[in-house]
Amino acid sequence: MSDQGKVAPARRRGLADEVADRIREAIFNGAYAPGEQLREVELSGEMDVSRGPVREALRLLEREGLVHCAWHRGTTVTTLSAEDVAELDSLRGALEDLAVRQVIAHASDEDLASIAKTADMMERAGDAHEMVRLDIAFHDAVFAAAGHQRLADAWDGIRCQVHLFLLTRIGRSTAGYLDCIPREHHGLVTALRARDTSTALDLFAAHRRHAVDVVAVTTA
Repeated sequence: MSDQGKVAPARRRGLADEVADRIREAIFNGAYAPGEQLREVELSGEMDVSRGPVREALRLLEREGLVHCAWHRGTTVTTLSAEDVAELDSLRGALEDLAVRQVIAHASDEDLASIAKTADMMERAGDAHEMVRLDIAFHDAVFAAAGHQRLADAWDGIRCQVHLFLLTRIGRSTAGYLDCIPREHHGLVTALRARDTSTALDLFAAHRRHAVDVVAVTTA
């Protein structure tokens, strides 16, 4: 058998990736709210690209769980149902519990300092959307410090959906949000630095539950 034709030619996908990055950023900035329609024609005009890269970018974002495509409704920013929230929370909890155990058992003082730095940055957050970004950055640092590549990959698989969940949370209520979130994360850092597994697991669970409770009030 000839070696020719065994592998299809590679495609350059840079433009679609860039378009996906810009749409994702707009969602995370709150420019497109959950449930809002994303129209290919408008997006291609705003970004001065053809509809092909936009269509491909939307498919990428659908795989990330950020948008939903349906033939009769077009593409919309994902609205999380009560079932979505429950599934996402249970999976995140399982991954985060392992990450906490790994961090406490194996993380260096420098790793813990990197986690603490993200918590310190929260004190200077100017608005709720910036706080959400820093919240995600904190958990990125926790998973990075765990020293477990497959665990980090699993977190990366749900990371955008967790970001969307936190956007949903601030969409429900921001009462006390900018004040309580830094305090919660400093508590998490203290428990990790103390290598106190039981307390850390309890605090991380309470942190997740607080956000879920806010969303569940109006999602159910």
